[in-house]
Amino acid sequence: MEIKRVSSPFGNDTVRGLRSGEQILLSGTIYTARDAAHMRLLELAREKKQLPIPIEGAVIYYVGPTPEKPGHIIGSAGPTSSYRMDPVAPTLISLGLGGMIGKGMRSAKVIEAIKEYGAVYLGALGGAGALLARAVKSSEVIAYEDLGAEAIRKLVVKDMPLTVVIDTLGNDLYKQGRESYLRWKDGGK
Repeated sequence: MEIKRVSSPFGNDTVRGLRSGEQILLSGTIYTARDAAHMRLLELAREKKQLPIPIEGAVIYYVGPTPEKPGHIIGSAGPTSSYRMDPVAPTLISLGLGGMIGKGMRSAKVIEAIKEYGAVYLGALGGAGALLARAVKSSEVIAYEDLGAEAIRKLVVKDMPLTVVIDTLGNDLYKQGRESYLRWKDGGK
Protein backbone atom coordinates (compact mmCIF):
# COMPACT_ATOMS: atom_id res chain seq x y z
CA MET A 1 0.00 0.00 0.00
CA GLU A 2 1.30 3.42 -0.99
CA ILE A 3 1.76 5.95 1.80
CA LYS A 4 0.80 9.52 0.89
CA ARG A 5 2.74 12.54 2.11
CA VAL A 6 0.41 15.36 3.10
CA SER A 7 1.03 18.89 4.40
CA SER A 8 -1.01 20.93 6.86
CA PRO A 9 -2.83 23.26 6.82
CA PHE A 10 -4.99 21.40 4.33
CA GLY A 11 -6.16 22.81 1.04
CA ASN A 12 -9.49 21.72 -0.39
CA ASP A 13 -7.81 19.46 -2.99
CA THR A 14 -5.82 17.69 -0.28
CA VAL A 15 -8.86 17.01 1.90
CA ARG A 16 -11.00 15.81 -1.00
CA GLY A 17 -8.18 13.61 -2.31
CA LEU A 18 -7.88 11.51 0.86
CA ARG A 19 -9.78 8.23 1.18
CA SER A 20 -10.76 6.13 4.14
CA GLY A 21 -8.17 3.45 4.82
CA GLU A 22 -5.22 5.32 3.31
CA GLN A 23 -2.00 5.66 5.27
CA ILE A 24 -0.46 9.13 5.34
CA LEU A 25 2.62 10.90 6.67
CA LEU A 26 1.58 14.37 7.83
CA SER A 27 3.99 17.31 7.92
CA GLY A 28 3.36 20.96 8.72
CA THR A 29 1.54 22.89 11.42
CA ILE A 30 -1.15 21.29 13.59
CA TYR A 31 -2.81 22.38 16.83
CA THR A 32 -3.57 20.46 20.00
CA ALA A 33 -6.90 20.77 21.80
CA ARG A 34 -8.92 18.58 24.12
CA ASP A 35 -12.24 18.85 25.96
CA ALA A 36 -11.76 22.06 27.96
CA ALA A 37 -10.12 23.95 25.09
CA HIS A 38 -12.91 22.83 22.75
CA MET A 39 -15.53 24.27 25.08
CA ARG A 40 -13.71 27.61 25.02
CA LEU A 41 -13.46 27.49 21.22
CA LEU A 42 -17.19 26.78 21.02
CA GLU A 43 -17.95 29.77 23.24
CA LEU A 44 -15.84 32.04 21.01
CA ALA A 45 -17.52 30.66 17.88
CA ARG A 46 -21.01 31.24 19.32
CA GLU A 47 -20.05 34.82 20.20
CA LYS A 48 -18.61 35.20 16.68
CA LYS A 49 -15.21 36.13 18.15
CA GLN A 50 -11.84 35.31 16.63
CA LEU A 51 -10.44 31.90 17.50
CA PRO A 52 -6.87 31.64 18.82
CA ILE A 53 -5.91 29.48 15.83
CA PRO A 54 -6.30 30.07 12.09
CA ILE A 55 -9.13 27.59 11.57
CA GLU A 56 -9.27 27.49 7.74
CA GLY A 57 -7.72 24.16 6.69
CA ALA A 58 -6.28 23.62 10.18
CA VAL A 59 -5.76 20.21 11.73
CA ILE A 60 -6.50 19.70 15.42
CA TYR A 61 -4.86 16.83 17.28
CA TYR A 62 -6.84 15.57 20.26
CA VAL A 63 -3.91 15.20 22.66
CA GLY A 64 -2.75 16.40 26.06
CA PRO A 65 0.98 15.67 25.92
CA THR A 66 2.89 14.69 29.02
CA PRO A 67 5.60 17.08 30.23
CA GLU A 68 8.71 16.95 28.11
CA LYS A 69 11.90 15.49 29.53
CA PRO A 70 15.05 17.66 29.47
CA GLY A 71 16.33 17.92 25.91
CA HIS A 72 13.01 16.86 24.35
CA ILE A 73 10.50 19.02 22.48
CA ILE A 74 7.40 17.32 23.89
CA GLY A 75 6.47 14.42 26.15
CA SER A 76 4.44 11.42 25.12
CA ALA A 77 1.79 12.60 22.68
CA GLY A 78 -0.74 9.84 22.12
CA PRO A 79 -4.30 10.53 20.93
CA THR A 80 -7.28 10.82 23.24
CA SER A 81 -10.78 9.51 22.57
CA SER A 82 -12.36 11.72 19.94
CA TYR A 83 -15.99 11.27 20.95
CA ARG A 84 -15.48 13.80 23.76
CA MET A 85 -15.01 16.54 21.15
CA ASP A 86 -18.09 15.51 19.13
CA PRO A 87 -20.37 18.22 20.59
CA VAL A 88 -18.00 20.93 19.30
CA ALA A 89 -16.48 19.40 16.15
CA PRO A 90 -19.38 20.17 13.76
CA THR A 91 -19.17 23.88 14.61
CA LEU A 92 -15.41 23.96 14.02
CA ILE A 93 -15.78 22.01 10.78
CA SER A 94 -18.40 24.51 9.59
CA LEU A 95 -15.86 27.30 10.25
CA GLY A 96 -13.30 25.61 7.98
CA LEU A 97 -11.47 23.03 10.12
CA GLY A 98 -9.77 20.71 7.64
CA GLY A 99 -8.93 17.73 9.81
CA MET A 100 -8.96 16.12 13.21
CA ILE A 101 -6.58 13.54 14.66
CA GLY A 102 -7.67 11.20 17.43
CA LYS A 103 -8.81 7.69 18.16
CA GLY A 104 -12.17 6.02 18.22
CA MET A 105 -15.49 6.40 16.48
CA ARG A 106 -17.26 9.68 15.71
CA SER A 107 -20.92 10.61 15.98
CA ALA A 108 -23.33 10.81 13.06
CA LYS A 109 -23.39 14.62 13.43
CA VAL A 110 -19.62 14.82 13.04
CA ILE A 111 -19.71 12.56 9.98
CA GLU A 112 -22.46 14.69 8.42
CA ALA A 113 -20.39 17.86 9.00
CA ILE A 114 -17.32 16.16 7.49
CA LYS A 115 -19.35 15.37 4.36
CA GLU A 116 -21.12 18.75 4.16
CA TYR A 117 -18.11 21.01 4.68
CA GLY A 118 -15.23 18.83 3.49
CA ALA A 119 -12.97 17.64 6.30
CA VAL A 120 -11.27 14.40 7.31
CA TYR A 121 -10.85 12.43 10.49
CA LEU A 122 -7.42 10.90 10.91
CA GLY A 123 -6.57 8.09 13.29
CA ALA A 124 -3.40 7.97 15.36
CA LEU A 125 -2.33 4.75 17.00
CA GLY A 126 -3.35 4.69 20.66
CA GLY A 127 -0.59 3.57 23.00
CA ALA A 128 2.13 4.90 20.71
CA GLY A 129 2.50 8.36 22.27
CA ALA A 130 6.29 8.20 22.50
CA LEU A 131 6.55 7.19 18.84
CA LEU A 132 4.14 9.93 17.73
CA ALA A 133 6.11 12.50 19.77
CA ARG A 134 9.13 11.80 17.56
CA ALA A 135 7.29 13.45 14.66
CA VAL A 136 6.98 16.72 16.63
CA LYS A 137 9.73 19.16 15.65
CA SER A 138 8.52 22.17 17.67
CA SER A 139 5.87 22.86 20.29
CA GLU A 140 4.58 26.19 21.58
CA VAL A 141 1.64 26.93 23.88
CA ILE A 142 -0.45 29.57 22.09
CA ALA A 143 -3.70 29.66 24.09
CA TYR A 144 -5.27 28.67 27.41
CA GLU A 145 -2.01 28.08 29.29
CA ASP A 146 -4.10 27.73 32.46
CA LEU A 147 -5.30 24.35 31.14
CA GLY A 148 -1.83 22.82 31.55
CA ALA A 149 -1.44 19.74 29.35
CA GLU A 150 -4.77 20.63 27.69
CA ALA A 151 -3.63 24.09 26.57
CA ILE A 152 -3.71 24.74 22.84
CA ARG A 153 -0.28 24.16 21.36
CA LYS A 154 1.02 24.90 17.91
CA LEU A 155 3.03 21.90 16.76
CA VAL A 156 5.22 21.54 13.73
CA VAL A 157 5.33 17.90 12.71
CA LYS A 158 7.25 15.92 10.12
CA ASP A 159 6.06 12.58 8.79
CA MET A 160 3.49 11.88 11.52
CA PRO A 161 2.07 8.42 10.68
CA LEU A 162 -1.73 8.48 10.46
CA THR A 163 -4.64 6.62 8.88
CA VAL A 164 -7.57 8.27 7.14
CA VAL A 165 -10.56 7.01 9.12
CA ILE A 166 -13.40 9.15 7.74
CA ASP A 167 -13.14 10.87 4.36
CA THR A 168 -15.20 13.67 2.78
CA LEU A 169 -17.60 11.10 1.32
CA GLY A 170 -18.44 9.82 4.79
CA ASN A 171 -16.64 6.50 4.31
CA ASP A 172 -15.81 5.28 7.82
CA LEU A 173 -12.96 2.81 8.28
CA TYR A 174 -14.37 1.61 11.61
CA LYS A 175 -17.70 0.79 10.00
CA GLN A 176 -16.08 -0.75 6.92
CA GLY A 177 -13.76 -2.89 9.07
CA ARG A 178 -16.65 -4.20 11.14
CA GLU A 179 -18.69 -5.01 8.03
CA SER A 180 -15.73 -6.76 6.44
CA TYR A 181 -15.16 -8.84 9.56
CA LEU A 182 -18.81 -9.84 9.78
CA ARG A 183 -18.78 -10.92 6.11
CA TRP A 184 -15.65 -12.97 6.74
CA LYS A 185 -17.12 -14.47 9.91
CA ASP A 186 -20.27 -15.44 8.01
CA GLY A 187 -18.23 -17.18 5.32
CA GLY A 188 -18.19 -14.28 2.86
CA LYS A 189 -21.95 -14.00 2.48
